[in-house]
Amino acid sequence: MNGAVPQSPRRLVVGISGASGVIYGVRALDALRELGVESHLVVSRAALLTLSQETDLSADDLTGRADVTHRLNDVGAAIASGSFRTMGMIIAPCSVRTMGEIATGVTSTLLTRAADVTLKERRPLVLMVRETPLHLGHLRTMTALAEMGAVIAPPLPAFYAKPDSVAEMVDQSVGRALDVFGLDWAAVKRWEGLRGAPDA
Repeated sequence: MNGAVPQSPRRLVVGISGASGVIYGVRALDALRELGVESHLVVSRAALLTLSQETDLSADDLTGRADVTHRLNDVGAAIASGSFRTMGMIIAPCSVRTMGEIATGVTSTLLTRAADVTLKERRPLVLMVRETPLHLGHLRTMTALAEMGAVIAPPLPAFYAKPDSVAEMVDQSVGRALDVFGLDWAAVKRWEGLRGAPDA
């Protein structure tokens, strides 16, 4: 088509690292299924430990939510190559260790290799970083990643949405992260402007 680059297929890579908040990755997979987007999952060993501590889900429950699951040490997987076209990648949650590996380009697993590929191909990489408080090294790493093209999207509650539960807060954060890929998940409550505000 006159040299135009065809639109990427509706396919997203989902990484889940070992930080607290594994439910963000779980719900990202649920959202992609609802939206009809093919999901390619890669999970760290620490994430499976977190899954057992923070939820009642098994590893099979988690992988069953994905269309394709890749082994962490399978550096020959499709998502390790830039020629495998995707909409990008989300890491939910993203640990500081994972963030550091991506920032340096010294990737030791398929999780961080896939993220590196996403950056080099200039595709959206969304990192739902889970850590607080942040020291200067964390902040410098996030700055480096932002300069490389990553989107730093810590999962923070949106109180304007008046959530009734932790589940609603999780879904709001996941949905806003998916907005980066142009995906509109129905669970997101959108800001519609101030209502009943006094005149200035």
